[in-house]
Amino acid sequence: MVLPLVELLIVLLLVGLLVLGTWSLWKVWVGPRPVGRGAVGELPPAQRAQVAAAIEAARWAPAHDEVDGATRVLVRKAYTGLDGHPVVLEERVIVTFPADDPGWEVRFIEGMSQARFRCTYLNAEG
Repeated sequence: MVLPLVELLIVLLLVGLLVLGTWSLWKVWVGPRPVGRGAVGELPPAQRAQVAAAIEAARWAPAHDEVDGATRVLVRKAYTGLDGHPVVLEERVIVTFPADDPGWEVRFIEGMSQARFRCTYLNAEG
């Protein structure tokens, strides 16, 4: 009567060790989960609070870039992420014009002026 019970305990122990070994190998193979934008994992509470405070303090700022041969003047709402790089929450294009436009400088200065005004308005409203 004792022998079958001991055999059962040995089988259960071996199955448990097999499951534990498989789980450990899986954790090593998958590795740590990434932290940051698009991360699957969850941030620790202190970092979560830091990100929440940074998002709350996010401000609109004028910006410009060139996409497919066109200059875009825009406003961006961004904050500094945990890695020290800016994270853009939202952007709105104010004006777009060809990068080789002969009146580029005048259009750029006017567009940036509009963007600065828009930033002042957007930052004041909320």
